[in-house]
Amino acid sequence: MKKNVFFILLIIVMIASLCISCKTTGDAVADPSKPTEGPPNLEESKKLITDTRQRAMDFDSNLYFPSEWEENDAKYRAAESANDFNDLFPFYVEVFKKTLPLYAQAKESEIVESRERVINSGFIQFVPDYLEKADAIALEAMAQYENGEYYKAKDTAAAALSEYETLNMGASVFLARQEVLDRGFAQYDKENFEKADAVAQTALMAFDNGDKEKAVSNAEEALLRYNLVLANGWTAYASDRRKAAIEERNKAISERANVASRETFRRADSFLEAAENNFGAEHFNEASIGYVDAEAMYAISRKETEEKRLRAEESIKQAGEKINESSETAAEAERIIEGGSR
Repeated sequence: MKKNVFFILLIIVMIASLCISCKTTGDAVADPSKPTEGPPNLEESKKLITDTRQRAMDFDSNLYFPSEWEENDAKYRAAESANDFNDLFPFYVEVFKKTLPLYAQAKESEIVESRERVINSGFIQFVPDYLEKADAIALEAMAQYENGEYYKAKDTAAAALSEYETLNMGASVFLARQEVLDRGFAQYDKENFEKADAVAQTALMAFDNGDKEKAVSNAEEALLRYNLVLANGWTAYASDRRKAAIEERNKAISERANVASRETFRRADSFLEAAENNFGAEHFNEASIGYVDAEAMYAISRKETEEKRLRAEESIKQAGEKINESSETAAEAERIIEGGSR
């Protein structure tokens, strides 16, 4: 009995100390500064320790300090059956105090990283008001944390992160659509492109109306369709580029570039072979690049061959002129000789 009385007094002293130094207003743990009727009993003390433990878990103390947590939590599990939680309360208080700044820093890093991705995408320049709204929520979370309203700050930070991630989804849709346009792939799959545009517009309207679930759902569908247009576009584009490369190769052979510009032609063939392998493996992006390189190299081999032909013709012409000059000189010399002998 004396042990229990001593334990209760210890709890009261620690509660008062925690109230002064930690200021945990807004936490799940009951506010110890509020007076209760009569002295606390063991059940109240047990609940206080259980709540303090749960608060530490809610902020991932068990993940940040796993070895310490497991050691003391083993004591907690043993104490449950013995109904004696002596010495456990200080640990859960201290581990929470150590965890809190680490947890806050981790959440801040998540938010900052997500925000930077939104900004770097270039999407936000079209919807600056959305970023301002997310920033306001993040600042509110920071203010709540500084005021010791840790559970409120936790929920508000999650809301801010959700806003940034929703914007990142919008950025992904925007970037996918922009790539379709930049590459001219809409022509290969007009139906999906037009449907994606319509769904993206629905997502934007839903977001404006505060229906985030519908906005995200429609944004995901729009992104899926834009990516499908890109995939179909790469397939069709690779086929077009393959046809063009093979046609250029045939022209090069007909002009005997494979003989006159052998090294350049062989290099073009190596590009074509690599592109064919990628095409067979359905790596249409890489295949397209390879076909473009091969087509260009075959064209260069043709140009080199033409330049060599022109140089050869010029050489033949010059040689012919020299021969004519030599013939005229010989004839003149012969006339001179003949004239002198008369």
